[in-house]
Amino acid sequence: MKITRRDAIALSVGASASVYARSRARAEFDGPLFNTAEGLDEFWIASDAYVYGYPLVTMEMTRRVMTNVVAPEGSRAPMGQFVRSRTYPDASFRDVTAPNADTLYTTAWIDVGKEPWILAIPDMKDRYFLFPLLDGWTNVFQVPGKRTTGTAAQSYAITGPGWNGTLPNGVKQYKSSTNLVWILGRLYCTGTPEDYAAVHALQDQCTLVPLSSYGKTFAAPPHQVDASVDMHTAVREQVNAMDSIAYFTLLAKLMKSNPPAAADAPAVAKFAKIGLVPGQDFDASKFDANFVKRIPQASVDRIMLQIKINKAIKNVNGWIFDTETGVYGVDYLNRALVTAIGLGANRIQDAVYPITLKDADGNAYEGTNKYIMRFAKGRMPPVDGFWSVTMYDPKMFFVANPINRYSISPRQHLKANPDGSVDIYIQNISPGADKEQNWLPAPPGKFVLMLRMYWPRETPPSLIDGSWTIPAVKKVS
Repeated sequence: MKITRRDAIALSVGASASVYARSRARAEFDGPLFNTAEGLDEFWIASDAYVYGYPLVTMEMTRRVMTNVVAPEGSRAPMGQFVRSRTYPDASFRDVTAPNADTLYTTAWIDVGKEPWILAIPDMKDRYFLFPLLDGWTNVFQVPGKRTTGTAAQSYAITGPGWNGTLPNGVKQYKSSTNLVWILGRLYCTGTPEDYAAVHALQDQCTLVPLSSYGKTFAAPPHQVDASVDMHTAVREQVNAMDSIAYFTLLAKLMKSNPPAAADAPAVAKFAKIGLVPGQDFDASKFDANFVKRIPQASVDRIMLQIKINKAIKNVNGWIFDTETGVYGVDYLNRALVTAIGLGANRIQDAVYPITLKDADGNAYEGTNKYIMRFAKGRMPPVDGFWSVTMYDPKMFFVANPINRYSISPRQHLKANPDGSVDIYIQNISPGADKEQNWLPAPPGKFVLMLRMYWPRETPPSLIDGSWTIPAVKKVS
């Protein structure tokens, strides 16, 4: 799945002023200005419905692609089976944008509509890990992991919205509000051969079985590949290319097994006017045919423009990050934005991923220049997990370089300056043997930087409360 943050930001900058003004005015679902002309009210209701359903439709289309294989293979596996990433990708990797070199993934898609599934996690021996569970609307409804549940062995029953029953002793219930659940496990790994082996052993001990097979020998049923699934076009492009009728028809179908939250009732009640009612098929006879092609384009514009206008988006020293990921409440526009540019985002208490495209002077990064990111003494990223700065090309892929270093972190044993500050040298050519320890190689052309902060601290100094700020990246004269 190729979701490019650069594209999202480019869209936000390139939009017309009129669209920008319209998006600001429509930041909330109501607005008397848009109810004056005949038919315009229905247009905005349809656009609101499109934005509202964007996460659920995208999750389903992603699931189809990621599970459409006979057996686990690369970054894909059939429903109910784990994908176990064994190594960090290199610069040739093109399957997913913004790959990381900090954690190895152990992920799976499950349907809890028929019965619960039991997730068992082994003793992680104090290793950092997290297994966020996402419902069909992309809300992270539970996060077993070192921060929340510790690192001892643990087992969970993931149950659907209508399930009631008895669970085995020692198994804790995690109730999903939807039948569709995405398990996005991550295990910290240093990337050395020895640590790869240790993490592989832990991955292999993670198990996932339906409740009816718990305590028994379980063999996953054979899976048939669906030839109708587009395995080549990026999921976001597939979703955005749907006309309104196809989009709302699929959304209505998905809402039958993935019901809206109770807090969504006021917004959802309005959608009946265009034929979208929870639990029912989409009634296209109530939908204005003139909206079929216009709704997707206008709605995607509104979603992408949230980068510039949504209160949840912060821009500090040129670093942009979303402060409300994983749990969205009724901020449907922000939820849709995170779906578009970072599907599967964690709660901010678990991880935050600030990104920067411009230096301290507001200029785009160029590999022909030299840059320094300086952390003052005692002002390294405040985390209880770990942090890294990753280098990407404009398409959000790793950058080939002579030392095969795609990110930099304390794993490189960063060398401090005499005053205790730490400089990261960001440039295309080596800064010299005495500084290579702190070198993040850049391509000869444009690039993008991402700061990953796992388990960011919530007490000062903290990025979350604003008592710690990310230093700007400065061009060296």
